[in-house]
Amino acid sequence: MDPVGIAIIGGGIFVKEQHIPAALASPLVSIKAIWSRSRKTAEDAVKEIPSEAASSVELYSTDSGEGKAYEDILKREDISGVILALPITDQPSYIEKALAAGKHVLAEKPIAKDVATAVKLIDYYKVVSAETNASLAIAENFRFNKGWAYGAEQIKQLGKVTGFVVRLQMMMKKDNKYYNTPWRTVPQHQGGFLLDAGVHFTAAIRKLLGPENAVESLIADTALVSSHLPPVDSINAVLKTRSGVVGSYISSMGTTMDAFEFHVATEQGVVKAEGAKVVTTRGIGKDAVVEEKVFEKTSGVKEEVHAWAESILSGIPNANQTPELALGDLELMEKMLTSGDQDGARQKLIYQHFV
Repeated sequence: MDPVGIAIIGGGIFVKEQHIPAALASPLVSIKAIWSRSRKTAEDAVKEIPSEAASSVELYSTDSGEGKAYEDILKREDISGVILALPITDQPSYIEKALAAGKHVLAEKPIAKDVATAVKLIDYYKVVSAETNASLAIAENFRFNKGWAYGAEQIKQLGKVTGFVVRLQMMMKKDNKYYNTPWRTVPQHQGGFLLDAGVHFTAAIRKLLGPENAVESLIADTALVSSHLPPVDSINAVLKTRSGVVGSYISSMGTTMDAFEFHVATEQGVVKAEGAKVVTTRGIGKDAVVEEKVFEKTSGVKEEVHAWAESILSGIPNANQTPELALGDLELMEKMLTSGDQDGARQKLIYQHFV
């Protein structure tokens, strides 16, 4: 079976460091084109491809003249899918154009800047895909880190969830390469870095808790601790699940504290997940047995790109890449931000889908 011909849309840091290497690593993918707003950015991106392969990759950009626009890529019959990695507020319109042209889409998270835009996009996708058979997948690479799936399995084995604490604390410095992109420095989307990075973390805790412990409501306070990270950079939230369990979500992108911990307590023990490492405590007190499982560190991007190509070739969407899952990740983050904006008012969640 021939590999899937794809175009990569965007030429930023993540494209160069993650998407291009991931596409090159999969035998199911063949890069046919790269598009970016500027020709120079597209030229910089193609340098990440070995020279022999790069010679067959055509470059497109806004400033490349006639026949080299984004829309021209969508006319190519040898391109079946596009990987989109653009600023959050821009992505939906590019997604819609690709779907309308019958191209399969793998779009970087979050699915949209807010829940309303995401719902509109999903509704559009359902209508247009019935006509074009194009698929929409959202690239949440945390779901392809084996530690989260393993942690979820251990939690189920230990019985009913009784509580959880998430602590995600770091300092996004001004010299960070991701900070120094204009659309992140002056964000036009809610929450700034809290949203951009935060959907990874909401995806992780949702994976660990599972559908039986989906978040039903929450209250939160937000703050701007570091002035270079507007509009807010810190959240302290209390989440209540549909099973009645209460947990804490504490996150800051602008603190001198350092933490990356997901603790889930059950009737028969505790699971502490950190992505590449999962520590499971079975039992209570002196009789408890502690087990540690360490996984090979990976961003998950190679796995997600390969899985996306498999889904195109098989015609079966990958369960870890559905837009409905991404909507749930976004909603959880948005409701925490909204509660903070409303001085801790309780928020109800309605899109906590797991399919």
